[in-house]
Amino acid sequence: MSASAPASGHSLRADGGAPALAALRPRSHARRKAVDLLIKISAWAAAWFGIAVMLLIVWEVVRRGIGAIDLAFFTELPPVVGEEGGGLGNAILGTLVITTVAALIALPVGFLGGVWLAEFGRNGRIATGVRMVANVNMGIPSIVVGVFVFAALVKPLQHYSGFAGSIALAFIMLPVMARTTEDILNLVPNELRESGLAMGVPRWRVTLGVVIRAARSGLITGAVLATVRVAGETAPLLLTALSSPYWLDGLFGPEGFFGGPTANLTKTVYDFSGVPYERMQELAWGGALLIIVAVLGLNVLMRLIFQRGKEW
Repeated sequence: MSASAPASGHSLRADGGAPALAALRPRSHARRKAVDLLIKISAWAAAWFGIAVMLLIVWEVVRRGIGAIDLAFFTELPPVVGEEGGGLGNAILGTLVITTVAALIALPVGFLGGVWLAEFGRNGRIATGVRMVANVNMGIPSIVVGVFVFAALVKPLQHYSGFAGSIALAFIMLPVMARTTEDILNLVPNELRESGLAMGVPRWRVTLGVVIRAARSGLITGAVLATVRVAGETAPLLLTALSSPYWLDGLFGPEGFFGGPTANLTKTVYDFSGVPYERMQELAWGGALLIIVAVLGLNVLMRLIFQRGKEW
């Protein structure tokens, strides 16, 4: 009995382990190839579907808006309701001024914040908190930013202004620039920092003369992309800059630096797209086309410059 017990036990273990061994058998090569092919086909189909929808939208905007693009489109004021002619010159100028002022506010602050996070703050508690706040702000809807600036600036001053629109856009650009700068500087090899410090160069000079110089192409690209990020925003300007049918008088409207509704392209397109007048609808399509061309052109230009920088 004692001699046969181990044999029977071994037999039971072998029988009981058979299903487990069968479950561990790898799938057949043909089945793996079929699943892999199915996943690839699904991914390509989804990608091409998205591209096709985007191209369809772009084609529709080009088809409807190309007729509005002429000299008057860039140099004249919007037409009076029901009249022919006119352009979006004041809205184009207002958009350029509002976006430029927003960039002058947000890009330097975001750049310095990103440098501090990447080079000096690193894993400290303050840096962790700043990083978390930046990440949260990147996900806030732009209309919420518009409401905040409306409550903080527009309502106390009792008027809309292009400056308030610039502040709203700067709030959107700031965390994007800060996080982009940090990510790009983190890609710079630590050997470059260590070699500069080993030569006795102060940390701030290593950061400015070595690290930032090595990452300058990426930093420039990040700044342009942060600016492009807000170029097509409408919601914040609805509650801050509003709009105007006139040219800029002074820097931000007829009431000076802090006052006066300011014409801008996105709000004008929004307004003209809902009126039952053919010329205004044509100008709205033309404005949408101009925004698409500007945003796409800047993205392509930055990618080309970045690739050329790598070759250099």
